[in-house]
Amino acid sequence: MSFNLVDSVKSLFTSDLTSKMASSFGESEGSIQKALSGAIPAVLAGLLNKAGTTDGISSILNLSKDAASSGVLSNLGGFASSGGLVTKGLDWLKSIFGSRFDSITSLISGFSGIRDSSAASLLSVAAPAALGTLGQQVSANNLGVSGLSSLLANQKSSIISAIPSGLNLAGALGLGSLTDLGSKLTGTIGGATSTARATVDNAARGGNKWLVPLIIALIAIGVIYYLSKGCNKSAEEAKVLPADTITTTAPTESPTLTSIKVALPNGVELDAYKGGIEDRLVAFLNDPASQGGKDVWFDFDNLNFETGSAQLTAASSAQVNNIAAILNAYPTLKIKIGGYTDKTGDEAVNKKLSQDRAETVLNALKATGAKEAQLVGAEGYGSEFAKAPADASDEQRKPDRRIAVQVREK
Repeated sequence: MSFNLVDSVKSLFTSDLTSKMASSFGESEGSIQKALSGAIPAVLAGLLNKAGTTDGISSILNLSKDAASSGVLSNLGGFASSGGLVTKGLDWLKSIFGSRFDSITSLISGFSGIRDSSAASLLSVAAPAALGTLGQQVSANNLGVSGLSSLLANQKSSIISAIPSGLNLAGALGLGSLTDLGSKLTGTIGGATSTARATVDNAARGGNKWLVPLIIALIAIGVIYYLSKGCNKSAEEAKVLPADTITTTAPTESPTLTSIKVALPNGVELDAYKGGIEDRLVAFLNDPASQGGKDVWFDFDNLNFETGSAQLTAASSAQVNNIAAILNAYPTLKIKIGGYTDKTGDEAVNKKLSQDRAETVLNALKATGAKEAQLVGAEGYGSEFAKAPADASDEQRKPDRRIAVQVREK
């Protein structure tokens, strides 16, 4: 029977261990079981996501060896009850998810109905279980970086299939979709390269050497098609990114801002500015003739970051909280966060900064308790849509440096 990472990890969580965790965390067994159904594939997806870089896969290799040699698989119950072992599991967990640890914890908590602290503790057991299981495979098959990468690539389909519906894991990981998981794993192109290589080897060993050049040619055609399809998709998406059909910047007719109250349908009133994002967004949502879509964007107008970083200023929390309140008042509303920079500086750096800032705002919204289902994701566009040239004045370039809300559905 072929190795299945998901099933192997799930089999470690016996009814006795589940009962022990429920008692230790102060939660019901049913809630812990539901949390595990999301936590196990979430941890494995995190491993897939981290494995997309050389440093990432090397880190996973070392972590899995460490977990296997520590005897963790024979003492998962200890991780569920011992403060010291939970801390060890927490360290491994943070190595997997990095800055997205809090988002993943909140995701599992909201999905299962357990407390954030319980979700963190449960994940701190699931992470050692996953790493220890991987470590056993690494040891048994003498795997290095390449072998582990191939192993994880082959598990991608079963990991994605194990993710429960309603668990917005892609958003928590900062991905456009779950298919992006492991997309950069060594030796995979659209998930087909490993299989293709095996086919060529089998043909050669079987004496059908005339098939080898034909298979290689077919593989080449497939790769070209895959890559061109990806390029065409990018071009298609570019056509529907932020357009000028919606006024997305704060009004400039008057240098003074007029404070107003923006009334929401659930009776909540927001402190905002006339013509600000809250005023314009709510008016749009209340208009029965308006429709959401990929070209419908509204700029934040009271949101700022520390210079050159993705760290929100303290004053920015007010507008983040207002957008969260709007999401709560309009439960069918779905939004995406977009980040933009001006044309000065290196474009690759700008793109990363805009992505980081968009994700920061998305995570800030999640931290307020905004529903995962309403948050489509975050994307940084760098200076792709900047209008002012790099040598323009700072005042002219200022509108290009922004974070915007895309109304996908209303």
